[in-house]
Amino acid sequence: MSPPSADAVVQRLSLLDRFLPVWILAAMGLGLLLGAVVPTVGTALETVKVAGVSVPIAVGLLVMMYPVLAKVRYGETAAVMGDRRLIITSLLLNWLLAPAFMFVLAWVFLPDLPEYRTGLIIVGLARCIAMVLIWNDLACGDREAAAVLVAVNSVFQVVMFGVLGWFYLQLLPGWLGLPTTSAEFSVWAITLSVLVFLGLPLAAGFLTRTVGEHRLGRERYEETVLPKLDPWALYGLLFTIVLLFALQGDQVLAAPWDVARIALPLLVYFVVTFAASMAIGWLLRLGYERSTTLSFTAAGNNFELAIAVSIATFGAASGQALAGVVGPLIEVPVLVALVYAALWARRLFHSRKA
Repeated sequence: MSPPSADAVVQRLSLLDRFLPVWILAAMGLGLLLGAVVPTVGTALETVKVAGVSVPIAVGLLVMMYPVLAKVRYGETAAVMGDRRLIITSLLLNWLLAPAFMFVLAWVFLPDLPEYRTGLIIVGLARCIAMVLIWNDLACGDREAAAVLVAVNSVFQVVMFGVLGWFYLQLLPGWLGLPTTSAEFSVWAITLSVLVFLGLPLAAGFLTRTVGEHRLGRERYEETVLPKLDPWALYGLLFTIVLLFALQGDQVLAAPWDVARIALPLLVYFVVTFAASMAIGWLLRLGYERSTTLSFTAAGNNFELAIAVSIATFGAASGQALAGVVGPLIEVPVLVALVYAALWARRLFHSRKA
């Protein structure tokens, strides 16, 4: 039996899911408008922080991730861990090829703007541990594989972020005769970010799944509990986007040309990384679901961490922080578009099996 087409999948989506690009663009616009009309909203949001991120934004991130992680069938993740091709390929893409590609793009597109260039490199080092779960779910990727790869990325994030920051900002530019950038990354801040934004929703999702299946059985749990939780992932996403753009909107509106210059390499990065990862999955015969998961985990970035690190290291008004803010401005709509591109590509994977 052939898999449903992209059009069929889209038709089965709820009103909220089907018009997600519209809601996201509206949330971005609302955030920018809120920041412009109420200039003090940024100060209010920054009053209390957790893991370097405003508490209201942190709440939005947790609400966004919890329903997705409650969907994961944790008993089936062992099979994913046994797929060495998937794990090794993901590690190579996330911690070798993607950061190197962002480094090249930053120097090619922004050779005369060192602050923005540094910000882009930091974005490239922050591997995605949050929104990728939503994009993967919407594109009908492998949910269990996504949970495993996000967990692996989280461990590597704690271990490698500071090391790669030193390599790409100081050591490699020095070898190439390019200007270097001095930056200190707090290992504790990175660890705390991972524990809060992945650890808490992961624990909550695991407990919900375990208790729910024990009391109701898997079929009843997935038919009654998950449909009630599911919309909250997108509510959390939209809430987070509104607050994020309200917090940083003044920087975006004050420097539109700079935003455009930062946006171009980001656009190239997301599209090329996603397409290359999907092609690699095709060549390795990973199948559509796992190739999709591989692609979204490679193309997505943890912009919350990138923004927090840039602000903590260089200041909220720095060019590095602005580059971090432009990250989700480009990433969110582009990855939504790539969800539809992935659904369209399903036919190619199916035709290979035929």
